[in-house]
Amino acid sequence: MRPVSERKSRSRGAARQAQRPVRELPKVQPGTARRGKARKQSFFVRLMPSKAMIAIAVSGILLVLLLALAVTGALGRAFHGFKMAGETVSSDAGFAIRSIHISGERRTPAATIAAALDLHENQSIFGADLAAARARLMALDWVASAEVVRRYPDSISVTIVEKRPFALWQAPPDGGGNTRLAVVERNGGVITAQGAEDFSRLPKLIGAGAPAAAADLVDFVQSHRAIAARIAAYEYVSQRRWNLILTNGVIVKLPEQAWQKEVDVLEKLIIDRGILERDISEIDLRAPTHFFFLLHSGERKDEIRGKET
Repeated sequence: MRPVSERKSRSRGAARQAQRPVRELPKVQPGTARRGKARKQSFFVRLMPSKAMIAIAVSGILLVLLLALAVTGALGRAFHGFKMAGETVSSDAGFAIRSIHISGERRTPAATIAAALDLHENQSIFGADLAAARARLMALDWVASAEVVRRYPDSISVTIVEKRPFALWQAPPDGGGNTRLAVVERNGGVITAQGAEDFSRLPKLIGAGAPAAAADLVDFVQSHRAIAARIAAYEYVSQRRWNLILTNGVIVKLPEQAWQKEVDVLEKLIIDRGILERDISEIDLRAPTHFFFLLHSGERKDEIRGKET
């Protein structure tokens, strides 16, 4: 059994609790306090700038500064200064251009090549714009291809392949009635008109479109000795057919088609019949059944084919 004193103390404590007024707690919905705190926190977060906004602002400031420097020219001067400083350092380190080696040139003067390269002694080998130098070389009349290469530590190698002259072309008269001579390639491309008179040994072409169409005819005629020894020029008529102009002034008219056969016929007429010993100014080989001869007197004669054999 518990002591009487203990029971009394417990009963007194219970009585005191019963006498204390009961406080009512304020009615608060679950989570209300937390949501309020979250609202305040999110409000303040929205007021603070994000990292993306800071990056955009900094980029904008830098862009404005760069534009200002570009407008005032300070940026260009600074870049040029850095470039010059870099070239000076590389030159002092032994990477300066000391020599330029050129090969393959024959008709292009060395001074012209040097001017096109625009490279200078003691210039930094790293700062040399070789692509631009090559482009300037390719613009020269005689240059077909060019290669410009750095040879470390201090030299530039230039290799040139020049165009091959094929014929001398007398272009049609211009608006002022002036004609000009030009050296052309086998494919018909014009090389240059400068110094064209120095190429008088080349086959001479006359007429619009002649350079692009002449290669096969010239090759074929050159394989016929009697004609090749007497040929003075090849005249392209109406950009359709050819006349052969011989050294004695005789004009040989070839057909538009099957001209190879008529060149063979002309060779036989020269060798076997001595046709050029006659008083003839023109030979017309365009008709399939007859030859037509124009005499210096203006008289016209014809002859049935077959007699040349």
